[in-house]
Amino acid sequence: MRKITTLVLAALLGMTAIIRADRPKDLVTSLPDCGPSLPTKWYSGYLDVSDTKSLHYVFVTSASDKASTDPVVVWFNGGPGCSSLLALFAEHGPFVFDDGESVIKPNPEPWNKRANVLYIESPAGVGFSFAKTTEDWNHNDISSSLDSLKALQIFFTDFKEYLGNDLWISGESYAGIYVPYLSW
Repeated sequence: MRKITTLVLAALLGMTAIIRADRPKDLVTSLPDCGPSLPTKWYSGYLDVSDTKSLHYVFVTSASDKASTDPVVVWFNGGPGCSSLLALFAEHGPFVFDDGESVIKPNPEPWNKRANVLYIESPAGVGFSFAKTTEDWNHNDISSSLDSLKALQIFFTDFKEYLGNDLWISGESYAGIYVPYLSW
């Protein structure tokens, strides 16, 4: 299955070789109240799916000693209209705010314990994702899935070192629509 996934993604991206080329400008070196440095690499930035539409992402690398081969899990919150940062900071990210508390603390069982996790805020207009035109604010399940596919293509173009890893697409709530449309 891994070889098939790699071949499909390589074909989608038009790549013949896997080399390291991440996005150093998006590297997050610290977060308030999370210690002097983060325990794994974090990236936060925009995947420009068109000239007028950008999806915000946060990529948290695996904390395991097999990070380079651990799966890439793509996470979508649902809603529609719910930011995927909810899952990052309240559900399964490395640091969480618990209900009723006002401090961020380490999550003892984060998903990045054994996976590289890519949180995408979709569709444009959700969270920090944005659109510059009125037309770009109009979404349906197909247009959202096409934007997410383009975002993944850009992500794997910039993070080629993860192209050979297993890819899992997951989410909650209305992501029960986003995930199968994107997978299809």
